[in-house]
Parts: sequence; C-alpha cells; structure tokens
Amino acid sequence: MKATIERAKLLRCLSHVQSVVERRNTIPILSNVLIEASADGLVKIMATDLDLQVVESLEAASVEDAGSITVSAHLLFDIARKLPDGTQVSLETADNRMVVKAGRARFQLPTLPRDDFPVIVEGDLPTSFEIPAELLAELIDRTRFAISTEETRYYLNGIFFHVADDDKPVLKAAATDGHRLARFTIDRPAGAEGMPDVIVPRKAVAELRKLLEESMDGNVQIDLSPSKIRFTLGGEGGVVLTSKLIDGTFPDYSRVIPTGNDKLLKVDPKSFFAGVDRVATIATEKTRAVKMGLDTDKVTLSVTSPDNGNAAEEVPADYRAEAMEIGFNANYLKDILAQIDSDTVELHLADAGAPTLIRKDESSPALYVLMPMRV
Repeated sequence: MKATIERAKLLRCLSHVQSVVERRNTIPILSNVLIEASADGLVKIMATDLDLQVVESLEAASVEDAGSITVSAHLLFDIARKLPDGTQVSLETADNRMVVKAGRARFQLPTLPRDDFPVIVEGDLPTSFEIPAELLAELIDRTRFAISTEETRYYLNGIFFHVADDDKPVLKAAATDGHRLARFTIDRPAGAEGMPDVIVPRKAVAELRKLLEESMDGNVQIDLSPSKIRFTLGGEGGVVLTSKLIDGTFPDYSRVIPTGNDKLLKVDPKSFFAGVDRVATIATEKTRAVKMGLDTDKVTLSVTSPDNGNAAEEVPADYRAEAMEIGFNANYLKDILAQIDSDTVELHLADAGAPTLIRKDESSPALYVLMPMRV
C-alpha cells in the first residue's frame, strides 16, 4: 500500500476513530486502526473495540498502490498531530512495517496483518430513519447525565430508545440510574414505526456525541435491528458508527413518573442552581443532601454537616401550596437544573418521600424525575 494524504484530513479522521480504541488492550490488534487505500483514491480508516466500530472515508491526494494494513491508532494519531500544518503525509507499507513520511520527518511503525482485524458483522438492519443532527445532539445532552455507571445493572448503562403512540406517534429516549430519570420526546421520524426497543450503550452515546459536533447542520441516518445500531453522519463518504446494543430489558420507567403531584414550585433555574451550589459547598460526601424548605413564594435551601457547620440561603420562588420540607442529592438536582434553559422551571411535588417531577413547562420535550433523600 502507498498513499499520500493531506495532514489536516488525516488528523481529523484519526481524531474521530482513535477515541474508540482503548488505551489498554489484551488483544494487540484492537490497539490498531485498519487503513485501506483503494485505486479510486479513497482511503478508509476503521477502529473497533469489538462492541463499537467507527469507519471514516477520506479522499487521498494520491494512491499509488492500493492495499490495506493495521497500525497503532494512538501512535499514528500522535504523529499526525505533531507534524507541521499543510504537509502531505505519505503512508507506505513494506516488510511488516509502515513508513510514514512528511517533510523531513520519517517514522517506521510496526504493523499487524489486515486479516486479523475484527469487523462487526451488522447483519440485517430493518428499521431505517433520519433525524436532524442538532436534534439528536440535544436528545443526548438532555438525557445522558442520568445513565447509570453501575456495571451490575448493565441494562441501565445506556440510553433507551422506543416508539410510542401518545397523543401522536413519538420517539422517546430515556436514561435512569435509579435515583433520577431523564426523558426526551420527539415526533416519530418517518420509517421508525415498528422499531424494536433498544438500549444504546454509554460509550457509543459518548462517541456519537463527539462526532455530531462537526456535522450539526445535516441529518443522521439511523439503521437498527434488535441487536445492532448504525449511525451514518455526513452522507456518502462520511463517518459510520456501528454499535452492539445492550442485551437486556429496560425497566418500565413510566411507572415512576408521578401524575398526581399537586404542589407546584416555579423558580428561576439559574438562581436556584447557584443557591444549591453555594450551600452544598459545605456538604461532605456522606451528606450530599440539600434540604428545601418550601414556603409562600420562597425556598430556603440548607445543608447541615457535622464537620463543616451549616449553610442556608433563601431563593425567591412562586409557591402557593402548604409549607413542606424535602431533601435532594445536591449534585443530582444541579445536573437536572443545568439542562433547563428558560427563565422558570417547574417542580411538581407530593410529599417528602415521593418522587418529584421537574420540567421546563407542560409542552417541554424534556422531563425529569428525582427521588428525594431523607434529611
């Protein structure tokens, strides 16, 4: 194989694929990227960790010899990063080595044969639809903070996508770690009807979100089956991310969304966030709880810590129900408040032991549920 590629193109492509590659690998080939150069001047670069695979095609300045080889992903990325701007990078293979030349720099890197490189077999992906990249990015941002990191409850380690017929056909994305729930609802895209319920793993969500950053103005093609999902960004010759789905059943989360919470608190999310953040300064790991005292048109936030003393702050609010006290994990509350980009946020409460519903307003596509803490 012998190909010459512009440094900027190579670097951008490697930055997309190399983050899939784990730094520590027991299987040497998984530390490598597969580089395939074809006679028509296209170079395809692929990386995988056996559960997730990213492929990107780029146009080479020239391909003298078509062929394919695998080489260390992080090493090649670091070399490309340090090469001078505007250089042409020549990649050539000979005697189990890849020679990388650019300007006066020359590197010889060890390679592994292409045939050892594992490729995820996608099989049939019967469900196929498109979503605007910007909408998909918002959907991920509004839910992924609630993904569980507990490996024992592996079925919560991702975002759950499913279609439903509410007042109209919708596609819902939900994530929960058992303490809080985030859900985002969009109109069901054409082609998504009859889609199986799927759980997209946390790492695939993170990689997809990074890739979306550079293609916000286009659409994302999504193809899926009950076991695999493929995201195509940037159309032909773009980036293709394929991931296995989590093989498990996501709990029926709709049961924990409260419907009869009759106490309504309306407050400015930014001043509320800042107040929670300030009083939580003295909270220790054991007492991350912030107590909220609700009274007519104000919320008193307080934290008591045996080691660090106590703190209190009043935040003006719109509240007309009977006075009550409830406690929340300060970090969880802040995570949710950070998602609300309006002047008011609604908290629908029942009592100190019942889950609280949090949303921007009735028509908001995002909805959050937070379990209280004893304080």
